[in-house]
Amino acid sequence: MQAMSEEFEAACRAQLEKYFAAHPDAAMQREAVKYLRMLRASEKPLAGQPEGWAAGIIYEIANDARRACGVPGILNADFEKLMGVTISTARLRAARVRDVRESLPS
Repeated sequence: MQAMSEEFEAACRAQLEKYFAAHPDAAMQREAVKYLRMLRASEKPLAGQPEGWAAGIIYEIANDARRACGVPGILNADFEKLMGVTISTARLRAARVRDVRESLPS
């Protein structure tokens, strides 16, 4: 079963590219692509909009690496505006991204 359609993945990838065009970080961008592939491998369908999942990927990567809260170098309000979702949506999706990551074999 494929949890993510090609259109959904393309929209999510476009949102990630939009973020990294505004806030370049090559290492974080490589991680984001890996996380997107990981989500694609998940068998559970992804509920919600691609913008929320892209924001969740970025939020999870930023917080996993720093064990902190928020995305470095950008205010929450600016992150919301750039990604087109609320910070609470980004946090919810980040938690789901973490769950998927932890459920996959290492």
